[in-house]
Amino acid sequence: LIFAHSHPFPLNQFSKTDDAGEKVLAEFLSSRMPGTFHATLLVTPEVTIARVLGTGQALVVLGVGSQLIWGGVVVEGNSHQEYDRQVRAFGEIGQQRLRAMRVGIVGLGGTGSVVLEQLAHLGVGDFLLIDADVVERTNLNRLVGATESDIAKPKVEVAAAMAKRINSKVRVEPIRDSVLLALVAEQLVDVDFLFACTDSHGSRAVLNQLAYQYLIPTIDMGVVIVAPEAKIQHIAGRTQMLAPGLGCLWCGKLLDSEKVRVDLLTDFERAADPYINGANEPAPAVISLNATMAAMAVTMFLSAAIGIPSRPRYINYDGITGKVRPAEVSLHPKCIDCSLPRGLARANEWSLRARMEAPPVPAISSSIQLDECHATS
Repeated sequence: LIFAHSHPFPLNQFSKTDDAGEKVLAEFLSSRMPGTFHATLLVTPEVTIARVLGTGQALVVLGVGSQLIWGGVVVEGNSHQEYDRQVRAFGEIGQQRLRAMRVGIVGLGGTGSVVLEQLAHLGVGDFLLIDADVVERTNLNRLVGATESDIAKPKVEVAAAMAKRINSKVRVEPIRDSVLLALVAEQLVDVDFLFACTDSHGSRAVLNQLAYQYLIPTIDMGVVIVAPEAKIQHIAGRTQMLAPGLGCLWCGKLLDSEKVRVDLLTDFERAADPYINGANEPAPAVISLNATMAAMAVTMFLSAAIGIPSRPRYINYDGITGKVRPAEVSLHPKCIDCSLPRGLARANEWSLRARMEAPPVPAISSSIQLDECHATS
């Protein structure tokens, strides 16, 4: 149970009345619900703080929406000198919040590698990286941190090494696997912020559900270059935040249900499906355009996470005209993912719409590697 209240008088801390009342509540609940965690929450116009019921132990509060609301965060010490210019922009508290955050990045390709590079330079202290692919020669034109010597290495390992070169103190957890698997996607539930840098409808659908179901603020981005016969006709980019109160990818009609269905099929199911024909043609990709959208996404993150004054939570970019246009997505009242009666804040009450497969089979000897062998449950 969480007991939430405000004060009818100007006091931005728990009162003596709160202390006395919580003691009684804690004693009562300890007999009725032994061994269960309870808390109390105080909300005022200036602060949002919480503590364990009856003990006084402080809890960190994070309000999730288009703007994150921090409460109970203890700032310890000063930032290192390398962040001096940033501290001059958004203050010591903002820098310390970046250091305390755990950020997930799904997809460490053309946009994800740029996002990671910028966040590492900004001083984000903890990363969870997910990508199933290895570096190929055709990736080198846009994969930040990768060289020819990295060909055939997992992208997450190359990305983790780059982050460590930028900041030796950073914590990085690389997972070489697909977020289309429920067991992999569930690893993201403890991150404070998420970047969706994938290029498939299936993975975007999984992350869209995860963002609203587990209240994980997420930024999704994409770049499209239309160039028939190597003649560019259209360049477009999009950066969009997914959080309570903001319309999701389904509401914005940015997901194709048939493509989601195909992406979520296992290899066996895909081979047996009579409606799947041919293969996807590789899309054009240019590092400068990827970096443009990645930079917009990181700036949006700084606005949402630490309050720098940048309002848009949805940005469209036209590379031909050079126009950057803020937009909005209307939230559908019965959306399966982002509406309150449906998926919003349901957490473990609902299963993720992802592949339900067993984890990879472990190697049976040091000379045999079974990295991508999965058994269908």
